[in-house]
Amino acid sequence: MTSTSAPSAWTSQELDSIERAEELEIASLRRGGELGSRRTIWVVRVGDDIYVRSVNGPGSDWYRGTRARQEGRIQAGGVAKDVTIIDAGDEVNDVVDTAYRTKYGHYAAYIVKAITSPEASSTTMRLEPR
Repeated sequence: MTSTSAPSAWTSQELDSIERAEELEIASLRRGGELGSRRTIWVVRVGDDIYVRSVNGPGSDWYRGTRARQEGRIQAGGVAKDVTIIDAGDEVNDVVDTAYRTKYGHYAAYIVKAITSPEASSTTMRLEPR
């Protein structure tokens, strides 16, 4: 699935590198313009889009940090980028769930179930380079 938004600003190499990375580090841009603490999270690729979620739902500190400016910086698979953090619509949740199950299915079932839960799905965000 490819988003119906503008063509991806990610290069093919960046998409491939992020997709292969087991984890992604994300730091939200705070209101004052400085980066917050980095958090290590799981990341999936769907088509030409990169998605992340909060396994602990909307109450997670790092997720709440994304709400202020919806900008941040990521590092994964040798790629370091400033990003815009966009709330994804519910229409992508099934395909993002499948991507998480496929990529992280080698982990215990309860862990994969947590990242694909309704609470985690409510925090699905698409990352776009800026």
